[in-house]
Amino acid sequence: MSEKAKVTIYTDGACSGNPGNGGYGTILGHVDANGVKHEKELSEGFKSVTNNQMELMAVIVALEALRKPCEVDLYSDSKYVVDAFNNKW
Repeated sequence: MSEKAKVTIYTDGACSGNPGNGGYGTILGHVDANGVKHEKELSEGFKSVTNNQMELMAVIVALEALRKPCEVDLYSDSKYVVDAFNNKW
């Protein structure tokens, strides 16, 4: 049985004002079976959003970018996002 790929995801989101103009960024990283590192960066900006919206959007976009089942390590500096996972909201 083959082992699932492991993907590391870093996310961040912010806005100026709350609500205000904001955006998110996320980086997905994976080392393939040949030892080659692959990275994908995703980001986008929005008007009239909240900080929590952008923090969550970074996670959602990153997870939606995954193309097949894999093991994920996700890193976020957002207490809101971390609590959502840890408390199974």
